Amino acid sequence: MTTPDQPSRAHIIAQALPYMQRYDGRTVVVKYGGHAMGDASLSSAFARDITLLRQSGVHPVVVHGGGPQIGKMLTRLGIVSEFRGGLRVTDKATVEVVEMVLAGSINKEIVQSINAQGGRAVGLCGKDGNMVTAEKLRRTTVDPDSNIEQVIDLGFVGEPADVNPTVLKLVLKEDLIPVVAPVAPGADGETYNINADTFAGAIAGALNAKRLLFLTDVPGVLDRDGNLIKQLTVARARELIADGTINGGMIPKVETCIEALDQGVEGVVILNGKVSHAVLLELFTDGGAGTLIRP
Repeated sequence: MTTPDQPSRAHIIAQALPYMQRYDGRTVVVKYGGHAMGDASLSSAFARDITLLRQSGVHPVVVHGGGPQIGKMLTRLGIVSEFRGGLRVTDKATVEVVEMVLAGSINKEIVQSINAQGGRAVGLCGKDGNMVTAEKLRRTTVDPDSNIEQVIDLGFVGEPADVNPTVLKLVLKEDLIPVVAPVAPGADGETYNINADTFAGAIAGALNAKRLLFLTDVPGVLDRDGNLIKQLTVARARELIADGTINGGMIPKVETCIEALDQGVEGVVILNGKVSHAVLLELFTDGGAGTLIRP
């Protein structure tokens, strides 16, 4: 006997088929963090999405952050953070905690969650297989009194200088799901903490990813009336930054998207990680779930 919702379920499955074919055998990098990481039900839905992607022929790579968890651990250990120009300085003691939390507890929680859903995930960081070599990140600020530009030393905060995707390609070839923490060594032998968005963009570029998905706490890029902009070209995104439509914390997010496109990613999407199964909605439905930025 056919139930009332069976035709709609069949329609959803049929709608997804051409999109599954589009992404079959292609790499999709997902930057995971924010609100979704701390919510048990959303974390479970995310793990199911990633597992389903792999079982449908897609090669997912997860890059994760963990700022709030790092902050809690620093507080628990009594390590006081210093801020310069609004940015956290990562000293030797702090970077040890960063590595312990990112490449340790958070990374393994995500691996376990995916494996619990039937996936085969393996935890990595930028140190594994010389995947990422970092260089020290230098930021500048302008002193409001003297109007003189000053260089801010953020300690062991880095950015990707070189990406060797060999270990990732080997892992993907074995039908495993890499879960990568944004910690990497520098040429000086020190350990550096790298912004997870920047790290994910560099990884996606090195893998020539079909898509790079940024799971955030907002629906995507909004217009002046607060409506979601479904698609943007790089040129249009720059126009919206210039006229103030894209502002605040969304500016560095969009700039990271543009950098990833410059590195060879086919398309980058900013979407709301607080929506259950946002990854599947974006990749396998007509409407998508966020803002797609193309070259």
